Amino acid sequence: MIRRLKQSDVDKLEIMLKKISAFSEKEVEVAMELINITAFNTDQTDYNIFVYEDEGKIIGYHCTGKRPLTDAVYDLYWIVADPSAGKKGIGKNLIEHAEKFVKDSKGRWLLAETSSKESYAATRNFYLRNKYSIVSQINDFYSFGDNLLVFGKYFNNKNN
Repeated sequence: MIRRLKQSDVDKLEIMLKKISAFSEKEVEVAMELINITAFNTDQTDYNIFVYEDEGKIIGYHCTGKRPLTDAVYDLYWIVADPSAGKKGIGKNLIEHAEKFVKDSKGRWLLAETSSKESYAATRNFYLRNKYSIVSQINDFYSFGDNLLVFGKYFNNKNN
């Protein structure tokens, strides 16, 4: 089941994030900042976090929000699957949920930014398998030799 974030989920998400070896301590801090904003400021609308719960255990989440100053472009800020949950199609279910959220919100694009580091190869392949394309690249963005890659999927709202 995929549902909206609750305050009681915060600590569980932090534990899950810390299990992911590709994430640096700073990346976990940034993810937790968005989780805390969403969980404890219920009036905000910038971030929408949905958790994937299976048999009472949180095994993933996505954080999606409308990009400021656009009329229909959304960012997939985070999509995370618990590595200890095994291969259950968690990421696939989460990205399909994020896409439905964007379509239901009359969104036109869903963008996801990631790194060119080797440790993010599986992430890049995940987006490609789910029919995202690289729409932008900025070399030496995060650091020298670590490029920013922006993956995107376009939704034709006339047919949604």
